[in-house]
Amino acid sequence: MIDVLVTGANGQLAKSIALYANTVIGFNFVFKSKNELDITNAEELQSVFEANHFEYCINCAAYTNVEQSEKTPEVAYEINGNGVQKLAKTCRKFKTKLIHISTDYVFDGSSDIPYTEEDIPNPLNVYGVSKLKGESYIQEVMEAYYIIRVSWLYSMFEKNFFDTIYNYLQNKKSLSIVTSQRGTPTSCLNLAQYLLWILTSDLAFGIYHFSDDGEATWYDFAYEIAKQFNDSDYLNLVNPTETYPTLSERPGYSVMDNSKRKIKYNTAVHWKNAVKEVYKLRKKN
Repeated sequence: MIDVLVTGANGQLAKSIALYANTVIGFNFVFKSKNELDITNAEELQSVFEANHFEYCINCAAYTNVEQSEKTPEVAYEINGNGVQKLAKTCRKFKTKLIHISTDYVFDGSSDIPYTEEDIPNPLNVYGVSKLKGESYIQEVMEAYYIIRVSWLYSMFEKNFFDTIYNYLQNKKSLSIVTSQRGTPTSCLNLAQYLLWILTSDLAFGIYHFSDDGEATWYDFAYEIAKQFNDSDYLNLVNPTETYPTLSERPGYSVMDNSKRKIKYNTAVHWKNAVKEVYKLRKKN
């Protein structure tokens, strides 16, 4: 059996990976929550890696609160930067291949065409800067790595945009959602399947972009969620607004080009179809 460590086990991506883990024959997945493995703690990393023989580590541990990062930047830098550096050094020491999740927010949104892996990052906010630091540390420390930049992740689990909108609509509360930011809503279920595919592939190490197909504003995303309720009353609860006051500056355009990824993993899941699937699963729970 090939052992795979998955960090950040309580997060939506790790939970999504767990849903499909038993479909990958010959692999044993070890899921560790922050309480079980803090990637900022070098001694904990050493202990866990010594006790196992991980061929791969899928790092889902991250500080993802974009707004709070502006208030407590030291926390974002410690987890997304220094923690990733410690994890990368540990992976190198134990000859473990690292699959790390990064973000479209490493870009500044000044482009009007989808970002490729070759485009130069220029993050606008603390969260983006901290994630870029993590990327840089990995590249400095390791050769056997995959950095996967993702866009607007959501799932049927708690604490994400889909979950927030779903709960508001369930309670018949009206919403004002911005139209000034454009990206691609991406289902954790689709990303999880891609990450598991990497384990059995001959994919070259490096940076890859992953998102579902198409593009949308946050308003488009919320409106599509409302459509799943099949009642026009819900559609009327979602209203567009040009701006919404936030501490964090966000890229106006962060759509990513998936051409490099699709050379070997050519999926065609449009974000609207993905929303339908996640809605069905959320409704069951």
